[in-house]
Amino acid sequence: MTHSYDESENQGRGPEEPVVVRDRRRVDPQTGQVRPPGPAHAAPDPDEAPVEHAGPSLGESIVDDSVSVVSDVEKELAERTADLQRLQAEYANYRKRVERDREAVVIGAKATVVNDLLPLLDDLERADQHGDLTGAFKAVGDKLISGLQRAGLESFGAEGEPFDPSVHEAVQHNTSPDVAGPTVTVVMRRGYRFGDRVLRAALVGVTDHEPGAATGDPSVGGELPLGGGVDEQQQ
Repeated sequence: MTHSYDESENQGRGPEEPVVVRDRRRVDPQTGQVRPPGPAHAAPDPDEAPVEHAGPSLGESIVDDSVSVVSDVEKELAERTADLQRLQAEYANYRKRVERDREAVVIGAKATVVNDLLPLLDDLERADQHGDLTGAFKAVGDKLISGLQRAGLESFGAEGEPFDPSVHEAVQHNTSPDVAGPTVTVVMRRGYRFGDRVLRAALVGVTDHEPGAATGDPSVGGELPLGGGVDEQQQ
């Protein structure tokens, strides 16, 4: 039995719903980009213009603008590094200068104290020359001199030294053929220096070189020969 199409059968139905196709692929086949995760991915709208991801066209620059920003940052970093190095060098020089000034102040203070003790050293030296520096008095004097020498005190001025006007004060002058040049032959007061500073010059007597007297010719001068005068010799 042939079934005939009856339009009355479809009168009670509504319009048919369109078929929806959902694209669940993670990679977009047109752009090649990974799609964000989601329950479903709708198909691309055919009316929407496709996103082009092609490379740069001919003549287009491929330099990124961020490169210039990085260069500026590196330049500023180099300037700050140079400033820091210069500051460190200035600070190192400042520390050296302060340390040098501090040492100069300490040496100056020591030299002032030692300079006040020089008359006492002169008394000890004179007592030693006269034989009065004995016993406990000599022990105390030796300890005092040793302590000052360890602190930096140095004496100068001895017989036989070449005369040096920067450290010797000549108060007596003689000449002699026994010396080759100006020489200290008498020490009246010893001199002292503390480090590079001369505290007191030495009072000395200086002897300069004197050429020896020329010997005379006996045929020219001197006494006449014994045996009479010239007339007696002719006879």
